[in-house]
Amino acid sequence: MILCFDIGGSRIKAGSAEAGGVTPLGAVPTAVDDLDGFVAGLAGFMRPGVRGVAISIAGVVEPETGIGRVANIRCIDGLALAPLLEARLGLPVIVLNDADCFALAEARKGAGRGHGTVFGVILGTGVGGGLVIDGKLVTGAGGYAGEWGHGPVIRGEFAFPCGCGQVGCIDTVGGARGLERLWRASGGEALGSVEILARWQAGDADAAPVVDLWEELVSGPLAMVLNVTGAGIVPVGGGLANVPALIARLDAAVRARVLRRTERPLVVLAECTVEPGLIGAAEAGLAEFGD
Repeated sequence: MILCFDIGGSRIKAGSAEAGGVTPLGAVPTAVDDLDGFVAGLAGFMRPGVRGVAISIAGVVEPETGIGRVANIRCIDGLALAPLLEARLGLPVIVLNDADCFALAEARKGAGRGHGTVFGVILGTGVGGGLVIDGKLVTGAGGYAGEWGHGPVIRGEFAFPCGCGQVGCIDTVGGARGLERLWRASGGEALGSVEILARWQAGDADAAPVVDLWEELVSGPLAMVLNVTGAGIVPVGGGLANVPALIARLDAAVRARVLRRTERPLVVLAECTVEPGLIGAAEAGLAEFGD
């Protein structure tokens, strides 16, 4: 048995994992400014017989140094988290990016089963991604492989400043906040993405061109990712994936732009909709520590 954790800025979700699957163990608040409190939140789930700990976290861990960049959990930002936790918990620890865990979960247990190359996409508050080839995560130099949300790819009036320091990233337009930004740029009043998409589905004349623009801005870069990686399937999770019609629209636009021609859907709804972070962490942990 191993323990797996899905750690976000507000909650730490825990589970135990064996070859048969993952059993949720509950959740505790994340102590974002208190390192001792953060470790205590994990230690509270310790039990006899645990062989190791696998963690999914909303940040990037540099493979070369083990140092994590975790902006929303200040007490661990800039630390080599795995060695620190190994010393505190007395167990081997691996730490992975949450989008990578999502992609791994989908590749092994979800919509990516049977595909050699899977590119998992998260369209949530922002845009994230992870790449799995032959069942194994590809993290690359710096741990940024699959991070298609950043890079100055958009030009013109919709090239917005990004939190990463660049201008024109897909992250600024592709997620929920990005859709809201495009809505405001069209002259609309302040609305949340859920309401914008509800209006679009209801045939609202103001919402339709905003979704058209979203599709245009997002589908081209995603098609480029598929051309480069050769991904055979793109499972999508995150809040925008709660609108299947939007993902079907994105799929049609991407298939019209990729070099490979196929009538089968490429961009599809994720199947691991319940705790994909725990599932992905468990898959990585069981492989690391032995299942």
